[in-house]
Amino acid sequence: MQTYVALLYSIILGEGRRVVMADLRAMAEGLGLKNVRTLVATGNLVFEARAGEVSKLEQRLEKAFEKTFGRHVDIIVRGAQDWMKLAAGNPFPGESVDAADQVAVRVMREPLLADAVQALQAYAADNEKVLWVDGDIWLVFSRERPSSRLLAAANHKRFGVGTSRNWNTVRRLAEMVGS
Repeated sequence: MQTYVALLYSIILGEGRRVVMADLRAMAEGLGLKNVRTLVATGNLVFEARAGEVSKLEQRLEKAFEKTFGRHVDIIVRGAQDWMKLAAGNPFPGESVDAADQVAVRVMREPLLADAVQALQAYAADNEKVLWVDGDIWLVFSRERPSSRLLAAANHKRFGVGTSRNWNTVRRLAEMVGS
C-alpha cells in the first residue's frame, strides 16, 4: 500500500452545493481506498491504495465524485513522496512563516515547463512573487489577495488542470502523509 494526496478543484460552488467531508470520505472508501482522511472542507484527501498509475487513481476518483455528487470536479493526485518533495521545495520559506495564507502553490496535473510562468510576472504587483518549481507554480499574494491580478491569471485556461493550496494546507497535508 502507498499513501496518496488527492486535491479536488473548487468543490465549493455556491449555495447548497458544498460537499460534506464525511460523504467524500465515504465515496473514497467505496472505491476500496484505505485509511481515508480529509483536511478542511475544501477537498483534500489523504488515503492509502495499492501502488499504481496516478492518472488511473485520478480517473477513478473523478468518476466516483461525479456519480456521487452529480458534477465533474478535476482531482489531482500525488504520491506521498512527491507531496513531501513539493512541500520541501517551497521557495518562499520566510514568507511562509510570516504569512502562510498568502503563500500558495498551484499543483498541476501535468508539469509545466519552466518558462510557462514567465508571463505571470506581468500580473504580479510589486509585493507579489511567482516561481516555477518542478512543474508547479508557487505564488506569494499581496494582502489584497481577492483583487490580485496574479491569482486570476494563474488559471485553467492559461495552464491547464491544476488547483491551488496555501502553505498552511500544504504543510498540514505533509504532516498527515508523514504520520
